Amino acid sequence: MLFALICKDKPGHLQVRLDARPDHVNFLNGLNADKKLAFAGPFLDADGKPNGSLVVIEAADLAAAEALAAADPYANAGLFESVDVRPWNWVFNKPAEA
Repeated sequence: MLFALICKDKPGHLQVRLDARPDHVNFLNGLNADKKLAFAGPFLDADGKPNGSLVVIEAADLAAAEALAAADPYANAGLFESVDVRPWNWVFNKPAEA
């Protein structure tokens, strides 16, 4: 099942994001290699700077999705003000249908 991780950065934490980014990218590359990552990318503020993340993952259930969200180096660095983990159904423009 797919889950959307909707993550909002704490205000003023851009440097935390930048410092943790290499570990975050490695984490996502690992999820991708394990076929658990559908897609991911940052939300941007009005100046084009990242201020959150949208990560869609494959997980067996909500508890597994929450565990993956908690394992993200961004979460461990204290970057996020909030993380909303929600079941998600990919209906349109799925890569398998392209």
